[in-house]
Amino acid sequence: MRRADVIVLGAGIVGVSVALHLQERGRSVLLVDRGEPGAETSHGNAGLIERSSVVPYAFPRDLRTLAAFASNRSIAVRYRPATLLRMAPWLARYWWNSAPERLDRLGRAILPLIERSIDEHRHWSGAAGTEVLMRGEGWIELYQSPRVLEQAVRAAADLKAYGLAYDVLQPDQLSRLEPALLPGAAAGGLHWRDPVTVSDPGAVTRAYAALFTARGGVLTKADAGTLTGEAGAWRLPTDSGTWQAQEVVAALGPWSGDFCEHFGYRFPLGFKRGYHMHYEAPAGAQLHRPLCDAQAGFVLSRMERGIRLTTGIELAARDAPSDPWQLDRAERVARRIMPLGRRLDAEAWRGARPCLPDMLPIIDKAPRHPGLWFAFGHAHHGFTLGPATGRLLSEAMTGAPTFCDMTPFAADRF
Repeated sequence: MRRADVIVLGAGIVGVSVALHLQERGRSVLLVDRGEPGAETSHGNAGLIERSSVVPYAFPRDLRTLAAFASNRSIAVRYRPATLLRMAPWLARYWWNSAPERLDRLGRAILPLIERSIDEHRHWSGAAGTEVLMRGEGWIELYQSPRVLEQAVRAAADLKAYGLAYDVLQPDQLSRLEPALLPGAAAGGLHWRDPVTVSDPGAVTRAYAALFTARGGVLTKADAGTLTGEAGAWRLPTDSGTWQAQEVVAALGPWSGDFCEHFGYRFPLGFKRGYHMHYEAPAGAQLHRPLCDAQAGFVLSRMERGIRLTTGIELAARDAPSDPWQLDRAERVARRIMPLGRRLDAEAWRGARPCLPDMLPIIDKAPRHPGLWFAFGHAHHGFTLGPATGRLLSEAMTGAPTFCDMTPFAADRF
């Protein structure tokens, strides 16, 4: 029997961050995953550390947007009809929480993590060697309609109290910032200057995991479903033998619900699936900043492998077969925005964002199992909030003052 103070289940960005922060606070940590670190949702995102995302990604409440989504012809949101019926109670709660007064309260709850997002990534970037992958030029939202651009400008002005830095861009200003844009690519845009972007989010997560092991942590493979025991005596068989620990952290992303049900917890975890594809960048057609087509809902980012197109939302079962419709149509629009070469991947990558209907993650101890902790449900912002989540949970686990109120992230709120 090998021993650690804490076993962290899941080596995505959240789990790796929890392990590193606990290690920095003197805990011996075993980090486990069934695969390689950062190989799932932490790999497939658009590479944004989204400091400017101070308003949660809410359910639309205007009739025009709802009608567009209901048609199931929107590139931004696609759904499987059967899945939509099963998700109806979840979607109703999501819609209810998106009312302005509730959305404001939820936004204020998550804000401390958003505000620390870049600093917590930079806390390790030097030691992990990830600075070379990080860029500080922000990202750009593109708008095809002048009317929608005006609405976006007014919405940005409403965020003045948050002190965010942004510029309103006319087409000629867009072209100067991003010369690869094709003529008529957009009616204008918003350049959000606070966010940091990375050119390989999976590599960043792996570098953090390598830093953890270089500092003496143990990383090995295991099936989280084989965990047994209770407070003070949690046991897990792994590829490096059976381990025992006083505490366990479940940071399993989209698979967290399966694990929690094994211990009698049923959380309303939904999935917003997404796809990505890499494209060859023709000579002279390189991106300097990620571009988000705000109306079509996809992002173009410069990655180490090429230009990555990351799609919006697909409401489908976590493991349902892939559907090329959304990516194919996003690609058609993207080719009208900038030159894209051939596809570089044999097939599209697909992942599932784990979402809770109040748009907040669960970062808390398990209500009925002492020594068991949860950290999952970060929706669109897992890569952004992973390191800040790691700090917050490690502070709670070690009895230190937490940098923000954890009540909004409580496991027993459902």
